[in-house]
Amino acid sequence: MSAGGFPEIPLFDLRLEPQDLEAVAQTLRSGWLTLGPRTQEFEETFAAHLGVRHAVAVSSCTAALHLAYLAAGVGPGDEVIVPAFTFAATAAAVLYAGGTPVFADIRGLEDPSIDPQDVARRITPRTKAVACVHFAGYAAPVQELQALCCEHGLALIEDVAHAPSATAGGRKLGSFGLAGAFSFFSNKILSVGEGGLLSTDDDAVAEQARALRSHAMTSGTWARHTGATTTYDVTGLGFNYRLDEPRAALLSSRFRRLEDDIARRRVLTRRYRELLGAVEGVTLPYRDEDVDTSSCYVLPIMVAPEVQGPLRIALREKHGVQTSLFYPSVHEFTAYRERFAGVSLPRTELASRCEVTIPLFPHLTEEQQDHVVRSIDQELRALRAGVSR
Repeated sequence: MSAGGFPEIPLFDLRLEPQDLEAVAQTLRSGWLTLGPRTQEFEETFAAHLGVRHAVAVSSCTAALHLAYLAAGVGPGDEVIVPAFTFAATAAAVLYAGGTPVFADIRGLEDPSIDPQDVARRITPRTKAVACVHFAGYAAPVQELQALCCEHGLALIEDVAHAPSATAGGRKLGSFGLAGAFSFFSNKILSVGEGGLLSTDDDAVAEQARALRSHAMTSGTWARHTGATTTYDVTGLGFNYRLDEPRAALLSSRFRRLEDDIARRRVLTRRYRELLGAVEGVTLPYRDEDVDTSSCYVLPIMVAPEVQGPLRIALREKHGVQTSLFYPSVHEFTAYRERFAGVSLPRTELASRCEVTIPLFPHLTEEQQDHVVRSIDQELRALRAGVSR
């Protein structure tokens, strides 16, 4: 361990460049800090990048999910089928909209994406939408889910928090469903601390999201500042889901390096997969060829359930390697267990007890990778032998 108890190799590490700091400084010097022209500039850039008509910047991916579910018409009595192998926000935002999340299982350890066959079994007359999560930056079976939703008249919502610039069939993720929800949280690929974005090709969805993100006002502060309007009306019950200008400026600056960062992540991911392929007791989700179209947000490995906890402790305490869990099953959290008793998702539950997320960030070195893999191999050997080291 390094000084102060921090891991020598963190799970994620963010480096800002001088131009990033200057972009924020210019915004601060401008005196305009709330939703304004820099946010609009980033929205236009990101929409063009995705190949969609609209990108609506908001305060978080959770806010984007909430607005997406509202756009799908989700309300009391409606159901949204969601994976439980995800961050809690995917399901929580359904509850914010007044709906009920219905948890579906994943395909398995080697493909922890929501299973379209299980989704189909859970569709009822109350189902309003299906949410898919592009876990770790790899495409869920989005085309299969899109066809299923079209067949049943359902909205498809894409949780793209892990997958900016990832593709399926040559098309950017976040462009398949009624809406996509992106995250700019501090540990994400395109990170600015807090922030999110809703993508859509639907003009009405974009119009509603733009209104609801700022208290359902008919005009914002920037419009009144520039004289485009002198007053405003409030047309509904909106929210304070605005993104601020310093973060928008930082997004625009960091976006210029997005493709280079992802390319480096792919190089590191391929190397990890080659090294870890020789480690007994490690299962690698997805296929080698899937790396080419993934954003490679995190590197998940699957180990035996009984070694998940001891391995993570040993990696940090003995080797200075930080790990995480992506993810505990949402339906097993107290808040959801109390609301939705009796949910059983065997493949999801197994994955949650097997998954370990290991360090990955663009400036991770080969020496650091070697250390991570050696440490995993060493500790798994010890755990198999039953040796306390």
